[in-house]
Parts: sequence; structure tokens; C-alpha cells
Amino acid sequence: MTSRYENGLVKLAEIDGEAGHKVIDSLQAICPDLAKYIIEFPFGDIYQRPQLDLKSREIATVAALTALGHCAPQLNVHINGALNVGCKPDEIVEVILQMAVYAGFPAALNGMFVAKDVFMSRGLIEA
Repeated sequence: MTSRYENGLVKLAEIDGEAGHKVIDSLQAICPDLAKYIIEFPFGDIYQRPQLDLKSREIATVAALTALGHCAPQLNVHINGALNVGCKPDEIVEVILQMAVYAGFPAALNGMFVAKDVFMSRGLIEA
């Protein structure tokens, strides 16, 4: 039987690729337990559930991180993840724009600038 941890590692790689592993690796020196919990719970349990596909889960995650307004590094990883699982840039932009209504313009601006950086780094838009 495959463990939550093993399932989580596979799902993390599927969604976030190298960026996800960099986050996990960066925690090893300070709090490896947090890295383990991140792999097991979100990726080993929640992302494994069949009720939503990965694209829907990443859209929800981008919306939540945008609404929080202070999670630029995590938003960067999840915008990349959203692209990796099939979201189109215009869908991501629309989700972030929608957050202006519920989280305010500052949160939407911060999210949009993160999206711009991700899109530029992937060659999807020019400066």
C-alpha cells in the first residue's frame, strides 16, 4: 500500500514540479516536520480527493492566496502549478481580478503582479 507521503510526493511533482520540491527542500534545515506535513496533508490527502480536478483545485488555491494578500511566494508556486495542470493565463488573470471584489484592490494588485512575473518568466508575456 502506498503511503500518504509517497502519494503526496507524486502529486506535488505533478502540480508544482521542481518549485514544489525546492520549497520542501528549503524546510529541511529548519523544520523537516513542516515539509512532511505539507506533503502528507495537502498533497497526500486533499489533492487526492476525486471531487475536484487539479485545475479546479489550483484555481481555488490561486484565489485564496490572492485574497490573503501576503503570500506572494506561495502564490507564485501555485500560479505555476495552475499553468502546469492546464489553466490558461487569461483564466488566472480573471480569478485574480475577481478577488478585487472580495479581497480588495490591494490584494488583487499584489496577485496580478505575481502573475505577471510568472507569465514573464515562462515567456507567456513580454515586459
